[in-house]
Amino acid sequence: MEGLTAVQGRIAEIQNRILTLASASSTSTSAASAAWSSAASAAGLTGTAATAATGTAATAGSGLEGQAVAAAQRYLGVPYAWGGTDPSVGLDCSGLVQRVFGDLGIDLPRTSSQQATAGRPVASLAEARPGDLVFFDNSSSRPGIDHVGIYVGDGKMIAAPQAGEVVEVQDVGRPTVIRRVLPQAAAAAAPTAPAASALPGAGLAGVPYADLFSAAGARHGVDPSLLAAVAKVESGFDSTAVSSAGATGLMQFMPATAAGLGVDAADPASAVDGAARYLRQLTDRFGSTDLALAAYNAGPGTVARYGGIPPYAETQSYVRKVTSAAEAYS
Repeated sequence: MEGLTAVQGRIAEIQNRILTLASASSTSTSAASAAWSSAASAAGLTGTAATAATGTAATAGSGLEGQAVAAAQRYLGVPYAWGGTDPSVGLDCSGLVQRVFGDLGIDLPRTSSQQATAGRPVASLAEARPGDLVFFDNSSSRPGIDHVGIYVGDGKMIAAPQAGEVVEVQDVGRPTVIRRVLPQAAAAAAPTAPAASALPGAGLAGVPYADLFSAAGARHGVDPSLLAAVAKVESGFDSTAVSSAGATGLMQFMPATAAGLGVDAADPASAVDGAARYLRQLTDRFGSTDLALAAYNAGPGTVARYGGIPPYAETQSYVRKVTSAAEAYS
């Protein structure tokens, strides 16, 4: 009973705050009602979910897609709270996502960077379906996924934005990564979407630093599977690795190369982003992935001097190993 009393008290606070604002403008009444109804429903104090959402232009699909959108709409109006997982107190972006899909019986990791490795990749927003997860890298100082929303159709998403705001419908903008976590049957209405196995990075679920590979690959036009393969062969996904030649970190940068790229080799996010940029440069210069990998291993000057993969057993083996690992992750 104490827990129920606390939840009811929280809802009363939300209601009073919204009604106070409503008194200042007659046009605020419907918004206040919708926000309070959503918060009350999210806290489990009403028998039906709130369906009114100011500005909602969602086009929910049928079946599980529609259920996912409806489940997300239940939390409209719940205050943002960093680290929040309880709607009676507040939700952050990944807490909202975890809660919504938990309501549908789908377990997801806690953080947005971990959630970005769940399910199957979606190639573009044009192929996204309601219920897909849209991820963003909003930090210019530290690459990596740091925000997530639930796509509801028509270029809109439901998300918990930031401190001082509430769960709301927003324009989706330009996601860095899109993932489909609903069972395959829910996406049957999108026959033109390529099979998951045909999409870059489809096999990265559970791979260390998968979110960094996906985000950096999307930024620089490099297959995330290739980045994961380089990390596996170079360091075994060990961000503290140091080679006998002096290469360091997850992507095994030599000091001079790291300095030239402005990379902190010991920081996985910086290293993966730098590796993606470097491989993009090498691929553009030499015209193929194999030659780019050879240059990553032996240096671009060596590849240019030999006019191809140099006759070094180590480099030739390196290219084969990375290519094989990338195919396994694709």
